[in-house]
Amino acid sequence: MAFTIDSARNIFPNTLAADAVPATVARFNQLNAEDQLALIWFAYLEMGKTLPIAATGAANMIFAEQTLKEIREMNFQQQTQVMCDLANRADTPIARTYATWTPNVKLGFWYELGVWMSQGIVAPIPEGYKLSANAYAVLQTIQGLDSGQQITILRNCVVDMGYDTNKLGTYTSVAEPIIPPTATSLRTKVSIEGVTNPTVLSYMDNLNANDFEELIKLFTPDGALQPPFQKPLVGKEAVLKFFREDCQNLKLKPERGISEPAADGYTQIKVTGKVQTPWFGGGVGMNVSWRFLLTPDNKIFFVAIDLLASPKELLNLVRS
Repeated sequence: MAFTIDSARNIFPNTLAADAVPATVARFNQLNAEDQLALIWFAYLEMGKTLPIAATGAANMIFAEQTLKEIREMNFQQQTQVMCDLANRADTPIARTYATWTPNVKLGFWYELGVWMSQGIVAPIPEGYKLSANAYAVLQTIQGLDSGQQITILRNCVVDMGYDTNKLGTYTSVAEPIIPPTATSLRTKVSIEGVTNPTVLSYMDNLNANDFEELIKLFTPDGALQPPFQKPLVGKEAVLKFFREDCQNLKLKPERGISEPAADGYTQIKVTGKVQTPWFGGGVGMNVSWRFLLTPDNKIFFVAIDLLASPKELLNLVRS
């Protein structure tokens, strides 16, 4: 029986993903706009004490520069309204512009607002403001999670703001400049305990080098990639777009894995390790697994990226 994308998603079914992440994001989305914004800033300030948040580069923020300039020139009431409009997904010029940005541009935008808030340039949280009981409960949940889950939740919360892209019609995503691949002489190769498959190793190495053109060659024409808590992206064009817009400057640190034969000459491989994001310091990593399904000619038909439920899942490579 030939594999389909749906059946491929079921490989290594005992992988325990961090379901607390989508559950917490869903609870966040049920809060009113004022509580959403206050929670983001409370979490931002709290995380800043323990997680080194990286500054944005000028090149990365060039597309948000005009919008940031507009906000900087507003009074506090107007600034607060803009942020509420983003949280409410209102139909405003800034919310429409925001919707076209790729995740890294959005993250950089909120980082700059956070810096300006600390400098008194952007409207601060009102003195004495208290979160509602529901918002405080969400904040407590976030504080109880590991750092990788915390940054994923906050990322997903702000990425989903802005006008609904489904209502925009045809539009072009506004992405940060594509960084040239790392020179071959400067690349380092990963090693994975228990896995020597050249396709899997090349996947890691090319992604670490930002060499997305070589990376996509590892996939079948109808291959798919499933990002954490999302539906699979099917076809080389969709997968390459994801790599370019979401994966620049990621640092993959695979540790160990397991390889097993599958039906029809396919091979299924599970690798666990960590991923570091450029938005946080080098000591902050997300515990992840990669679940590969390779064709008989060693091409990637499917790969799922899972944010793991706990650090101990890094060692859970035994199928029951």
